[in-house]
Amino acid sequence: MAQRIDGKRISAELREQVRREVALLGGQGISVCLAVMIVGEDPASKIYVRNKKKACEELGIQSQEYALPAETSQEALLDLVEQLNQDPAVNGILVQLPLPAHIDEKSVLEAISPKKDVDAFHPINVGRIMIGSYDFLPCTPAGCMELIHSTGTEVSGKRCVVVGRSNIVGKPMAMLLLHESGTVTVCHSRTENLAEICRSADILVAAAGKAGLITGDMIKPGAVVIDVGMNRDGEGGLCGDVDAASAEPVAGWLTPVPGGVGPMTITMLMRNTVTAARLQWRQTARALPSSTRQGD
Repeated sequence: MAQRIDGKRISAELREQVRREVALLGGQGISVCLAVMIVGEDPASKIYVRNKKKACEELGIQSQEYALPAETSQEALLDLVEQLNQDPAVNGILVQLPLPAHIDEKSVLEAISPKKDVDAFHPINVGRIMIGSYDFLPCTPAGCMELIHSTGTEVSGKRCVVVGRSNIVGKPMAMLLLHESGTVTVCHSRTENLAEICRSADILVAAAGKAGLITGDMIKPGAVVIDVGMNRDGEGGLCGDVDAASAEPVAGWLTPVPGGVGPMTITMLMRNTVTAARLQWRQTARALPSSTRQGD
């Protein structure tokens, strides 16, 4: 029977580390601030933004929320992004996705300063992740790696399968596993013999966005299974990409839905924001005359 990977517990432990670092920075006169923009009235997006604001409050991070009407023009949104880029009091900038159809998502994400891109979606940050020289990691893949580490499993040398190739989860997830010397296969909607490939995985990450796609007969006995999916079942309840009932008797470790990957994502966002504040402070300190520096 699979052991449960408790994302809530692990997230709480990591948040305590973030809280201590925020307090330490505060003691040095360094505040941490995250600016979040939401355009329109998408219910799921409003919940996500509310949860991010709550996390900031819990950890001592200042938050600025910009709730813009759905008819906001792309130019107006880009102007706001640039305003926040230039504001030294703002360390991290996040634009809640999805955006209304009349706004070009790519243009908006590329307008965010890479130094404040705490979602790690900017092409510069994506490229730095590719070569393994990064400051920020995409929040969900970073959370998945923490969950894998919590099992005591060493990624090096393991066969890893990622089901899903999105820019937000699948592709960066594959890169993070590769950076730890995993042997990685990425599967997608056109993959042949999906079940056979999944059965070869010591570490299986399901991030396709399709309820119940991965069943127990597709899992290698004892494998670590990370379920990134967040779907609705026929009764309206939350479920993942993994059919938990058939997976539990086979997997060695399994994340629940909810309570697995979900709690980790916002925690990783908070950690990225603190990292951004620290890096920006160091850059500012280096730019000051030596006689005015307060320490690095």
